[in-house]
Parts: sequence; structure tokens; C-alpha cells
Amino acid sequence: MEPAGFPNRAQPFSVGGHLAGTLMRFTTLLLGLTTLAVSFLVSLKIMNWVSPPPGSIAPEVTRLPPLPPPTRASRVVAPVSIALSAIRDTVDRAAPRTFAGKAENPVGQLLQNADINWTVERGPISASGASNQLTLSTPLNGKLNVTGSLAGNAGSALGNLVGGNIGKQLGNISIKALNANADIRGGVSMILRPLLTERWRVEPNITAQVNIKDTGVTAGGVRIGVPAQVKPVIDKLVNEQVAAMQQRVRSDPIIEQTARREWAKMCRSIPLPRAAPGLPDLYLEMRPTKAIAAQPRVDTENLILTLGVEGETRILTTRTTPSCPFPALLDIVPPGDGGSMTIGVPIDLPFTEVNAIVNAELKGRTLPENGTGPVAVTVRSATVTPSGERLLISLAVDADETKSFFNFGAQATVHIWGRPVLDQEHQLLRLADIELAVESQSAFGLLGAAARAAEPYLRQMLADKATIDLKPFAANARQRIEAALADFRQSNDGVTTNATVDEIRLESVAFDSDTLRVVMEATGNATVTVASLPPL
Repeated sequence: MEPAGFPNRAQPFSVGGHLAGTLMRFTTLLLGLTTLAVSFLVSLKIMNWVSPPPGSIAPEVTRLPPLPPPTRASRVVAPVSIALSAIRDTVDRAAPRTFAGKAENPVGQLLQNADINWTVERGPISASGASNQLTLSTPLNGKLNVTGSLAGNAGSALGNLVGGNIGKQLGNISIKALNANADIRGGVSMILRPLLTERWRVEPNITAQVNIKDTGVTAGGVRIGVPAQVKPVIDKLVNEQVAAMQQRVRSDPIIEQTARREWAKMCRSIPLPRAAPGLPDLYLEMRPTKAIAAQPRVDTENLILTLGVEGETRILTTRTTPSCPFPALLDIVPPGDGGSMTIGVPIDLPFTEVNAIVNAELKGRTLPENGTGPVAVTVRSATVTPSGERLLISLAVDADETKSFFNFGAQATVHIWGRPVLDQEHQLLRLADIELAVESQSAFGLLGAAARAAEPYLRQMLADKATIDLKPFAANARQRIEAALADFRQSNDGVTTNATVDEIRLESVAFDSDTLRVVMEATGNATVTVASLPPL
């Protein structure tokens, strides 16, 4: 019999059983909480999969009218410097070197059977320029020869002229024959004031002047002056030569022929290499439309004739055969300061290509890049849609908490507006005035303030990375323009043409709903020097 007050051994007290029950209840609770958490996470994933991600409702965009044809006005003006020495040499080859003639007997009552002959040779021609006029001059040297005999009544004629005893003595003179010579010294100068006509010809406007020094010969006591006998004939010969020269210059088609040749070279479609792999082939089409010129100027070394071409240039994705009729008339314009070249190059990029470029820049980037933020936002894809004066950048992102026990995450499509601007210094197309679209204000709502903290990083990423590098396009355009200019940079028959591209600048950006257009401008210089001319 057990002592009183002791428990019944049939119902012993078990500490181990109590602990086991408590542990089981805790395990059941833990499993329930885990199941609840997993169910919550799975529900979130299913919701993300079956429902639109936050911010996926895109802002309304405006369909834009098509851009005008991608043409750009271009202008090349080149001073053609014709060396005065070239003009001098051409005239020197064409002008006769010897003049000869026979004058009438001015004293028939004194001389009979008289022959008055003269011969003149010109020296080398010299050229000088000043005040927009060209002066060509040459010295003249020759001889005047008088042969004949005194007339039978020469003595009486001289006596009557002189009178007195001296006249009687002269009247008894009898000279059967005479032969006298005199020097001819002087020069010829021609002044040219050339003007360019609208029909591709030069009007030389030549005036000539003959100067003969006052020398003479005495025949039978009578002085025969050289200027009176020679100058009228030389004047006539020089005027005939000037008239012939004016007609040859006036009708010379060399300017038109040269312009036609260069015009045909400009009218072409030039292939451009691809700016980047995957981009389409491009072609630079050049189409001259108007010829311009300024009136000639003359300085101390050159006659400067300024010629230029205005035309249209554009970049296309297909090769063309442009039509460029040669203008029948020149457009005469005021003289400029010198040679210049401005070639506009519009580049059209379809937004499919723009999307490919921007997506390649942004896809896979995680913000913040240093990984220190409360949320990590990874860009899955990026697209660009034009609307009005702005571009809408739509970013499909994954947003994950980085400082949460459960590491909650969500997917969202964030829409951000930006205005395209040209970065001249770095030759980039980038975005300015970046702001989150109203429709995307709730895009990060699921993760609250932590996710919204990533918004500044997104804006900065778009400002820094959502760019289009235009340097390859500019380099390709410059390379091909210079290759085209190489056809002009050559020396033929004394004519040297030089044209260089100094700079490629970004001028403007425009777009419609399908195409982004960037206009570049190539600037440089063009000159032509003429060291020799064809014969007149």
C-alpha cells in the first residue's frame, strides 16, 4: 500500500511528453506561416503574370505628319584665280611680233618716186593689275626708211618757201637721189575691264592706245615726221588685232565647258559605308540645281573669277540616278570674301533602328549601379515612341527590394518623356527635360517609397545612356564627301582645283512618327588656280 499523498503510479507525470507537444504545436505554426508566405509570394508572381504590370498603360501619343523630303541646300563657291602671267603668255603667243607698212608721200612736190616704208617689232608683253582692270603693254621699236629723188622743181619750191638769197641758192640744188632713215620708238598698251555675262561668256572690254615718240627724217631739207607717217597705220593694225581678240574671248566656251564637266561630276549618288553593324546601307545624293558667279576682280597677281554651285544633298537608303540639267544662264551675285563650301547632309533613321540602338544601350542595366539602394531596378527592354515635340521612352523593368527579409519584387513598365537635343561637343543625340509620365506615377507603387527612390537613377541613366552616337555617321559622311571631292582635287592642263572639308557640324534634329532625322553640315574651302591658258 502506497503512502498517502504520493501520486498514483498508474498516472505518472512526463516532462518529455509536455515538451514534445509544445514543439509539435510550434512546428505546425511555423509550417502554417511558411505556407502563408509562400502562398503570398506565389500569388504575387501569378498576379504579375496574369495582370498588366504597373505603369503598363502607356500615355496617349500623337501621330505626327510625315517629314518633308530629306533634302538640304548646299553651296560651293570657288574663286578661280587666273594668274596674270598666264594671261600675258597667252596674249604674247597670239599677238603678231612684227608690223610693217608703206606710207604715202606727204611732200609730192619735193619728192618723186618716193618710197616711205617702215617696220616695227614689238617686245615682250607685260601684265599688271590694279583697280579691277588689267593692263597689257609692249614696247615698239623699228625703222622708217625714205627713198626717192627730188622733183625737178624742188629747188624753185624750196626757194619760194625760204625766199631771199638763201632761197635762190637752195633753188640751184640738184639732188638726184636720197635715202634717209629714222628710228621708230613707242609702245602699245591695252586695258581690259572684263565682265562675265549670264550666258557663260566673258566680255573683255579692251581698249588700246598706241604711243609713238616724235622722231623724224629729213629728206631734201624737209622733215618727215615719224608719228604722222606710222601711227595711223599702227593704230589700224592694233585695232584690228584688238577686235579679233575681243571676238575670240567673247565667243570662247572654255568657262561653260569646264562648268559642264564639273557639273556632271557633282550629279551623282555616292555610297556610304554602314555607320554600325546592322544599320542599313546609305547613299549620299548630290544634285546641283543652280550656277552662280560674281564679276571678275583684278589684283596685282591674278584675275579672280568667282564661280559657285547651289544644290541639294540628301542621304537615302537606296541608290539613285539624279537628274541635273545644266543651267543655260548664270546667276550673277555680289562678290564674296573668298571660297567656301557648305554641304548639308540629312540622315534619316527609322525608329526601328533607333529602338535597336537605345535598347542595346539600356537593356540589362541595373540601378543604382553601385548596388547600395534599397531597391534594384533592372531594365529588361526599352522602346522609343515619338509624340508631339517629345519622345516617349518606355522601360520594362524588374524592381527587387534588396534590404527586405522576403526580397519582394515586381515588374513594371515605366514611361518617361524626353526632348531630343544635339550635343555638338560630343556629337551625340541625347535627351533633355526628362520627366516621369503621369501614367507611371504608380509604376513602383507596389514597393512604395523604396522603389520610388530609384526614379532619379532612371532619369540620370536616360540622360547619360539613352543616346545615339552620331560620330560614326559624321565620320562616314566626311569620308565620302572627301572621296567625292578627290575627283575635283586634281591638276589638268594648268588648272589646279583644291577642296577640303574642315568640319562636320550637327545642325538640327526633327522626327515624325516613323523617322528620326539629323541634319549635319560639312563646311570647308574650295579654290581653283589657273597657271596656263589654252591658245586664243
